[in-house]
Amino acid sequence: MRMITRGEGVAVLVAAVIAGAVAGGLAGWVLDNDSPAPTAVAPAPNQVHTIGAPSRSPEAIYRDASRGVVVITDQQTQVVPPTLFAPGRRQQVGALGSGFVVDRRGDIVTNDHVVQGATNIRVAFSGSESYPAETVGTDPSSDLAVIRVSAPPAALQPLAFADSSSVQVGDPVYAIGNPFGLDRTMTAGIVSATGRDIKAPNGLTIPNAVQTDAAINHGNSGGPLLDRFGRVIGVNAQIEGGTVDANVGVGFAIPSSTTRSIADQLIATGRVRHPWLGVQIETIDPLAENLSPGFPKKGVLVVAVVKGGPAARAGLEPARPRVIKGVSALVGGDVIVAIDRKSVASAAQLSELVAMHKSGDAVRLEVVRRGQRRTVAVALGDAPA
Repeated sequence: MRMITRGEGVAVLVAAVIAGAVAGGLAGWVLDNDSPAPTAVAPAPNQVHTIGAPSRSPEAIYRDASRGVVVITDQQTQVVPPTLFAPGRRQQVGALGSGFVVDRRGDIVTNDHVVQGATNIRVAFSGSESYPAETVGTDPSSDLAVIRVSAPPAALQPLAFADSSSVQVGDPVYAIGNPFGLDRTMTAGIVSATGRDIKAPNGLTIPNAVQTDAAINHGNSGGPLLDRFGRVIGVNAQIEGGTVDANVGVGFAIPSSTTRSIADQLIATGRVRHPWLGVQIETIDPLAENLSPGFPKKGVLVVAVVKGGPAARAGLEPARPRVIKGVSALVGGDVIVAIDRKSVASAAQLSELVAMHKSGDAVRLEVVRRGQRRTVAVALGDAPA
């Protein structure tokens, strides 16, 4: 399966968040006065940056971790668009990706886009043995999936998770996967940045992705990004495409904190419940022109409300597009400035705060509406698939 690239408009990863959260400056805003089975996901040792703590050698990391990395192949249906000479049609294509073992039961974590809608899924281990697998559950909102392989216990070598929140820029990292079908290739690099937002296949945002310059290419999807101790800090899922459909030194991994939570739910119930507010938002640019007196300098503007969603039921009001002096602007609408008394300055921050809750939780939003501050109670719902 080809690696999803950000430049394609179909990008990878944000889980359990606000539908259609849009980060980015807002310019030209004008105030308008008008019974679950127990999961066996490998426990993560606490990850701390201890001065003098010895790192494992790349050779040792590869020797141990590569045994838990697998090659995933399957069949997927591809839609061929119509042309002047032939009608549109569907065709079966072979897909390729990576994954890694997380328990002795045969559960394997990979990307949703590697196995979504797939048939004839097979998993190959380091000895080239190939075994059939079935889908346990998929989650397009985080681009994560769990499959279960029917393989001998000796073939199952689970990898341990580390705490992705402890990752720092400059940390050495290693990616193991199957780029271009070259099975169990390891590449090395560093953490280039943390806290990146990337998009899942269904358009939701995946927060806190780990950015790395370790070479990641098509076929690496679903493989682990490892720390200097050989523990999983992320799932390789996306590259920055631009005009080049290959690695350009900018790759992204879904953080292990998200991965563990999603994998736990998929293994236990086969599905994931994401808390959902049901709004589209934009971060306010405090330097934007045409901000009327009384308009908050920080916060997120509600630009759309999903009909029948939690925000709509609570009465949140979206902004309205209007052309003022030949310039398109959004007028009116609620500005969310806090949630449960925690200040909100960006769309990403609001997404993260919502993601800390569960579906059904009641939250209290502080909003500014037509210059007046008020509190609105909202019962979070389940994000639609």
